[in-house]
Order: sequence, then C-alpha cells, then structure tokens
Amino acid sequence: MSQESTDQKFQSINRGYNGVFRSGRLSIGLVVPLENYQHEPVPTMREHIARIQLAESLGFAAVWLRDVPFNVPSFGDAGHLYDPFTYLGYLAASTDKIALGVASIVLPLRHPAHVAKAAASADVLSGGRLILGVASGDRPEEYPALNQTFEDRGERFRSSFDYIQRMWETCPEFSNAYGSLGGGLDMLPKPEQGRFPLLITGASQQSPEWIANNGDGWMLYPRELSLQTKIISDWRQRTVEAGRSAQPAMQPLYIDLVDDDAARATPIHLGYRLGINSLRKYLQTLQEIGINHVALNLRFNEADTETTLRRLADQILPDFTVEP
Repeated sequence: MSQESTDQKFQSINRGYNGVFRSGRLSIGLVVPLENYQHEPVPTMREHIARIQLAESLGFAAVWLRDVPFNVPSFGDAGHLYDPFTYLGYLAASTDKIALGVASIVLPLRHPAHVAKAAASADVLSGGRLILGVASGDRPEEYPALNQTFEDRGERFRSSFDYIQRMWETCPEFSNAYGSLGGGLDMLPKPEQGRFPLLITGASQQSPEWIANNGDGWMLYPRELSLQTKIISDWRQRTVEAGRSAQPAMQPLYIDLVDDDAARATPIHLGYRLGINSLRKYLQTLQEIGINHVALNLRFNEADTETTLRRLADQILPDFTVEP
C-alpha cells in the first residue's frame, strides 16, 4: 500500500505538474542529457533534441534539466551545458506535451526577479508544462565566483522562494532581502495558470517543518528503501499536521540497463546496473512507498541510448503510465 492515500488527490497547478503527478501512482521521466558520458564530466550533447523528441513520442512523462553554472572539477559533472532557462525555451518550441522540469534552480545564485520572469516565460511558451525544482546549492566553489556567501544560503533561499511567489500577484507590495516593491510595478508574463509548481530539493538548508509547510512537492535523493520509506512517511505526516493537502514526492535514479532481462541489480552511483525485470520490481517498490515520479539518468548506461529508450518504453512504461 502506498504511503499516501489514493483518494487524496494532489492539487491542480499546471499541465506539466498535473500530468506527471498522481496520488498512489508513479510516472517515469528522464534526466538530460540523454547519453552516456561516464568517463568525462562534459557530455557531447549530440542528437539531444532528437532524443528528447523521441522520449516524448515514446510516452515518457517528463525531461529534467539541471542548474550547473560552472564546471566544478570536484563535482565531476557539467550537466547539459546550456543555461536551463534558455534550454527550456528551446524545448518549449521543440516539443508539444512532455513536461519540462528543472531539478533544480540554485536560488541563492540568481536574483529571484530573473528566476520568476524566466520561469513564467518558459511556462507560458510551453503551454503550462514547467515544473520548477529549487535548491539552496551544494557546490561551495560557485559562491565566491558570484560574490556570494555559502554559509547563509538557506536564509537567502527562503527569501528568494517568497519573492518568486509574490511575482505571481498583480503589482505586489512587499519588501525582503532581495528588494522592495511598492505596488507600482508589475512583472509579466504571469504563469499560464497564475502560478507554476515549486518543488523543494533535499533539505535546502531548511527545517523539516518548513519543507512540509512550503512547496508543491519534494525532490528526494535516492536512499536505502526502509530509510526512504520513513522519510516520506514523516514528511507526509507533517504536511497533514500543517493542514495542507497531499504533496508528491520524486527522486532520480541512475541506471545501466543490461541486455539480460533477468539480471539482478548491482549498485552504481545513485542507482543500479540491472535487467529490465529488476528495474520494474524496484520501481514498483518505490511506488508502494510513496514515490510519485522517478527521473532516470542514463549517464552510466552502456547500451545504445535510443535502444534503451525504446526498451524502457516497451517494457517499463506500460506499468507506470499515469492516466489523465
């Protein structure tokens, strides 16, 4: 039995969020770039749009971008290279129905006015398909490069989060650490449905109570199943105590999908090398403990990318299709 009640629906926010998240169900997305680059921090980005369009045609629920301002050697992963908001605009024009997610924008490294305007623009241009994950950041080297301090990023995260939400109002009047508006200015465009979803990533330097009281879902890191179950259960209980409706939970998963369907799972970085049967069983377990979406990462996947996408579509997606 799932950790959330299947009769308690998630709130309706926009087309992307509503299509990806269903209470008691798990949908499948993909982390961009869709290629193997396990031996180098920088991907080739070859055929990147064609592969995302293929993923859309095969029925994957979402593609997920990341915010990697600098190629930090200690981090070892340059992500998809392009600025996430520029890339969102490109994907909005190159796709029709797949949800466009970001996991996640590092709020303390950007002014929230720029985040609010860029995100609203991407949401409108995509027809309401944006899902915006937000985070406090975990790469200390980036902060001095932008003349920012690392230690107080949690406080600035909260101020930025509040600022972004106020930009959905008409001519807002408020003041916080990022600026003051006296009601004479308005930010346009407004999001497609008046707002876009904001999902919290990890702890983001916040208390468990703050996470339960804010945001439109939670992006968790992969953990051992019993611990993940307890974390999700405790969080959902706190959301109930806060008087809020149920909120979705999601996580990434690195996979190396081998040819042998019956191959057992062996650990790799934040995921598994495994056969299709073990992957299906593991995803079913994640659904049972209350995960609503898994973003598969193919960075360590040895097989041909297009072949892997088609195998996943043929043998995994039918068991995890979220009906409208």
